[in-house]
Amino acid sequence: MEVSKPTDVYIEEKMDGHTTDEEKGEEEYNSEDREQWIGKADFVLALIGFSVGLGNIWRFPYLCYKNGGGAFLVPYFVMLLGAGAPLLILEVGIGQFMSQGGITAWRMLPIFQGIGVANTIIVQWLNIYYVVILAWALYYMVLSFRAHLPWESCDNSWNTPNCVDDYIIGANSSNSTNATMRVPSIVEFWERKALRLSDGLHEMGTVNWEMCLALIGAWILVYLCVFKGVRSTGRVVYFTATFPYVLLFILLIRATTLEGASDGIIFYLKPDAKRLADSQVWIDAGTQIFFSYSIGLGTLVALGSYNKFKNNFFRDCIVFACFNSGTSIFGGFVIFSVLGFMANKYGVAVGEVARSGPGLAFIAYPAAIAEMPVAPLWSILFFFMVILLGLDSEFVGVEGFVTAICDLFPQYLRVGTYRKPLFILGCCVFWFIIGLVLIMEGGMYVFQIFDYYSASGIALLWVSFFQATAIGWVYGPKRMYTHFELMLGWKPDPWCMIGWVFLTPSLCAGIFVFSLVKYSPLTYERSWGSYAYPDWAIALGWIMALSSIMCIPVVAAVRLLMAKGTIMERLRYTTTPRLKPYQLGRKKDIPHVTLANGQFNVDPTMNEKPPMYLNYDISQEKRNEAVHMEPLKRTKHDEFVPTTQ
Repeated sequence: MEVSKPTDVYIEEKMDGHTTDEEKGEEEYNSEDREQWIGKADFVLALIGFSVGLGNIWRFPYLCYKNGGGAFLVPYFVMLLGAGAPLLILEVGIGQFMSQGGITAWRMLPIFQGIGVANTIIVQWLNIYYVVILAWALYYMVLSFRAHLPWESCDNSWNTPNCVDDYIIGANSSNSTNATMRVPSIVEFWERKALRLSDGLHEMGTVNWEMCLALIGAWILVYLCVFKGVRSTGRVVYFTATFPYVLLFILLIRATTLEGASDGIIFYLKPDAKRLADSQVWIDAGTQIFFSYSIGLGTLVALGSYNKFKNNFFRDCIVFACFNSGTSIFGGFVIFSVLGFMANKYGVAVGEVARSGPGLAFIAYPAAIAEMPVAPLWSILFFFMVILLGLDSEFVGVEGFVTAICDLFPQYLRVGTYRKPLFILGCCVFWFIIGLVLIMEGGMYVFQIFDYYSASGIALLWVSFFQATAIGWVYGPKRMYTHFELMLGWKPDPWCMIGWVFLTPSLCAGIFVFSLVKYSPLTYERSWGSYAYPDWAIALGWIMALSSIMCIPVVAAVRLLMAKGTIMERLRYTTTPRLKPYQLGRKKDIPHVTLANGQFNVDPTMNEKPPMYLNYDISQEKRNEAVHMEPLKRTKHDEFVPTTQ
């Protein structure tokens, strides 16, 4: 290979025989037609809307009180700075730099493109079951438009002789025999009316048609928010991402005026430094960061891909992080003020009424609201807030999945006016049909499998570990920082590089191992006893988890097998970035570098001489011809190609 000046560039030949599937047919797609955010705040609000969701309200406060109160903030912020923030900035930065969705963005390091595939599979699982929570919230909100809330009393057709109006007495008798067991009215409403819960997976029963209507309504809302792409999404998030804060503030004012509210807040934040010695506390902190910041789902990459190339994404990530963690802490005051009131009313400790997950949003909090004056009003406001928090998380998740697939097949899905909207409609209908299983009488048991395995902390930690390792140890943190400097106009401090190379892989690997060591089979707590899942159901859950986990090694192996040459040549080819001139900061002074065959990329961020290529069938005669070729020209795709062959 002969190269003219300058020689301090890294050149990689893209041989015709190595063209990847997603590169075929791209000639018809002009990247300049790609959508972009319209307003300056669209991107930040979309980040907030997607990641600031129900987990901030129903999971963080519970983990905080469970793991040492205010002391829990120490491991929380350690995990945020050591793992969460570097990966957040990395995912958004990759999306903005490559202007591609979760799968094709990893053309910058093709051997690790399985990371993008794993992201897409995880977010698809999440889209299927997360929308069911919206259906539950819609159902509760609609039934709140009446003089008396239906879960206030036991005078309903679905109640049993064991029903009691007293939430505390009923909750404390759950371990009693069937003859003496007392079940709170809100629990019977949840299990017998909303879910129509069966005895297990062996009794799936029929579809709950009332909940089916709610699920249809949820999917219609999601589709209307996303079918026009980021142009409509960017408008919708101005309401869905901001109005929940108004509702949270209203609920906080009401909650703090209740008797016993201060007891709940003290219980929420009272520090217990001894808990920091428990490894489980650190595991909970790490998994909360990954869940609440939506790391490892590929959606951050997709959202960043719609930014302008010179957007200050670093600043946007900091603003988003402040809102995300601030919302988690703020939401704890809202939740525990009400739980403190409830504990005071019944004369018990706050810990006896505190719950996590759906049990908080659909059992404990509604039970507390029922004790307030003008209960239907506060119920409507609360569930409207839950809907808004879940809605933007869902439709931005759908956008993340759609972006990944559309960028993988742009020649089919990014042309014409109706193809992408119809594709989104097809996805929503397909996911709705699968979701019908989750609203059958045994659907809650299936929902728990989805939640526990498909988008579990184990899968997210696995993907996050490889993301950090790929950039920190293979692609090169300095090279990534050169790209950041090109986009930002200044070089960020080296903290993220330290994170990608050392902190993030270590923390992800440590939490991953601890999670496996402390793993216990899934169970589900019901009013009439705990349900132990059969072995086949647990096996199904692990298959769902492995569907994303195995993508990374499988895709890497396929890439290596499809490449040509020796092992080292294959490794070099599959670890060579597929970049365009504007991503290298070169618009006019393109170096006069020629090859005898095929396209290639030029990367000036590696200060070394071009590598020697062996075993390539390029004769000396053609090499001599290549030296005298005309200078390179740019195509409409911004790719370097020789002017003659």
